Amino acid sequence: KTAVILMITLVTIPFASFYIGTNPNQLQIDILKEMAWAVSAVSIVCFLLGEITRNNSQVDKIWSVVPIPYAWYMTYRGSWNSRMILMSILITIWGCRLTYNFARRGAYRWKFWEGEEDYRWAVLRQNKIFQNKVVWALFDLLFICFYQNGIIFVITVPILASLSAKYVPLSIYDFILAAVHILLIITEFVADQQQFDYQNEKHRRIAKKEDLKDYKDGFCRIGLWKYSRHPNYACEQGSWIVVYLFSVVATGEWLNWTVIGAVLLVILFKSSSDFSEGISVKKYPKYAEYQKTVGRFIPKLFTKVQKE
Repeated sequence: KTAVILMITLVTIPFASFYIGTNPNQLQIDILKEMAWAVSAVSIVCFLLGEITRNNSQVDKIWSVVPIPYAWYMTYRGSWNSRMILMSILITIWGCRLTYNFARRGAYRWKFWEGEEDYRWAVLRQNKIFQNKVVWALFDLLFICFYQNGIIFVITVPILASLSAKYVPLSIYDFILAAVHILLIITEFVADQQQFDYQNEKHRRIAKKEDLKDYKDGFCRIGLWKYSRHPNYACEQGSWIVVYLFSVVATGEWLNWTVIGAVLLVILFKSSSDFSEGISVKKYPKYAEYQKTVGRFIPKLFTKVQKE
């Protein structure tokens, strides 16, 4: 049900977004067409690899990688516009950081189609509906591959706003946004590191049969995780909202057609966290209490902070 709703948004929101602000010009449309071919090709490759290897995390492996060439290609097509260069540099920093985090969890192998699979796909395959191989293959093709690859592309689309009819040079607002973007990347790194350290220590104690002590609850709620159940997700969404805000500076329009990426990403993270938390509630007895006292993305006010 959730997947169907998400796919409907991918179809409807792009059309609706073209009625917001100034429509894309011919150069922007030409670049979008070129990118559509590239995204489709990547989606098909991900689908074929996933079906052949039975590892459906092929899109996960490239989530932080392909936005980099997408951004730089659009920058090249934009004749190296200064704002596009700045945005591409920021996206490159974001991508390198996230790729490192994914790699240290065992996601990549020399045989690039192998590596760790997201545990949620294995859980989802156990659903009665998806035990039908044809149904799963369609879900893999349409949602895992095409939908997610579509989002990976559209979050970079605000770069094209710099190619609007009226060129707006770089200003102090661009550099403020760049600083905020870097701050969000650093904060996300801290959150991921805290989760990484927690899980490593928990599994070390389990393997050594040591007293779990503060790790007995099973899930991380130290550091930033005391204030947000998904601080890394919050920063991830914030980073791409900032990318969209560059388009606001470039066009002078608070709402423009490139907003599609930020909107779809927020919807995806809401749905993704719903699914993962449904698993956590069943797995960890105290997770429901954690949900009541700690905000999903934004810290709750006037609630007691979880003890470390």
